[in-house]
Amino acid sequence: MYCKIENEYLTCEINPHGAELHSLVSKENGREYIWYGREEIWYGQAPILFPVIGQLNSDRYFYNGKEYSMPKHGLARKLDFEVKECGGARAVFSLKSSAGTLEKYPFEFELLAEFELEGRALKNTLSVINADEKTMYFSIGAHPAFNCKLGDIIEFEQNETVFTERIDSSNLLIDKIFPLLDNEREIVITKEIFEPDALIISNLKSKKLRIKGENEIEFTFGDAPVLGIWAKPGAPYVCIEPWYGINDSHTPVDDISKKRGILSLAPASRFDFTWKADICVQQ
Repeated sequence: MYCKIENEYLTCEINPHGAELHSLVSKENGREYIWYGREEIWYGQAPILFPVIGQLNSDRYFYNGKEYSMPKHGLARKLDFEVKECGGARAVFSLKSSAGTLEKYPFEFELLAEFELEGRALKNTLSVINADEKTMYFSIGAHPAFNCKLGDIIEFEQNETVFTERIDSSNLLIDKIFPLLDNEREIVITKEIFEPDALIISNLKSKKLRIKGENEIEFTFGDAPVLGIWAKPGAPYVCIEPWYGINDSHTPVDDISKKRGILSLAPASRFDFTWKADICVQQ
């Protein structure tokens, strides 16, 4: 059963399985802004990526000389969260380490997912708490998919000169970068742009962007060091993905602490990051 929250302007539903955003509807125009998920296209809607982002080299990593296996995008998206709060305009979900998670990820943790409606905006805060007695290594990211159409535009708040990285058919980063924006702001959503898979962008000056089309959204990703933008080619959605971490490349590393983009967290410490989607309703 989905957890439902609402305020004067929006209704929102979250699936406790994966603490995955399921629906965001404007009460003013009746539109659904979240991709509804279709098995034949892409079953996901807004998975939480933890404790890795993307694909690991050979689906494995090493920690203190021991080998572990981890699926693409980690564990959280496939597990049931505890509903800590669900009412009014706010919901909070919790995932704690267990015997099952420790087999694949040898750290005691709590992952909190908080959803809150503020006016015409949805704010999602993801919090990682190190409940272990040792330093914890992890990545964390969001993957919300918003309904859109081919020809819609993604516009950054500032002009950007950036390249994109790409992954290959094995979902690993290739050793090559591709020009994307040259003192420009706009990316047009086309089928072709996602045929080599996601855009993977670093070194952005902007902290937010706008999806411009019939469903207009201002998306704040803040200080996330990597931004993924992805859809199945030609599909009527786009995923805006703030990442604290990144896919593996074909060059293996001998310990997760050396993985590119990995975060470290001291015992009893907490890491938070927030993204926000403002629904831009025509007045």
